[in-house]
Amino acid sequence: MDNSEPSVQEKTMLEDIASFLPEFARTRGQLVPILQMIQQRHAYLATSAIAIVARHLGLSTSEVYGVATFYNQFRFHPPGKRQIKVCMGTACHVVGSDIILEHFERKLGIKNGETRRDREFSLESVACVGCCALAPVVLVDKETHAHMVPSKVEGLMFGFDREKEEKAREEKKNASRE
Repeated sequence: MDNSEPSVQEKTMLEDIASFLPEFARTRGQLVPILQMIQQRHAYLATSAIAIVARHLGLSTSEVYGVATFYNQFRFHPPGKRQIKVCMGTACHVVGSDIILEHFERKLGIKNGETRRDREFSLESVACVGCCALAPVVLVDKETHAHMVPSKVEGLMFGFDREKEEKAREEKKNASRE
């Protein structure tokens, strides 16, 4: 676990957590609901969040971390602005979702379960998303991309780059007007 100074964003998160913690009894039974509340409000559990929860409940940080790591619903790093989820359910796996995941890893420069340093993208494999007839499936944020093949990965990445360039041009244009 990281012991570095919290960022401004993390300090804001800690202030928010401190504001709602008094609503929870100081019992071990409240641990998972508190962690779920933090995850819901902030999308991940920072090291410092785990520490504040431990203090509130009178537990060690290792106990809180142990419970949090037991459940796969909890993230320990902030997610990217765009979250890419590759379905690895049976139907998707049979038709090559592992190859799709590998292509995203190469294109993004990150591994499954990681977030890019610039926090633009997160990549993760997920269990069945319930779109078996569309296999293999990729979710980008909440948008479903069906019948994925490596060339579609290329197309998505090209589209992301193009969006970023258009946004930069628009910002430059707006800045020059001021």
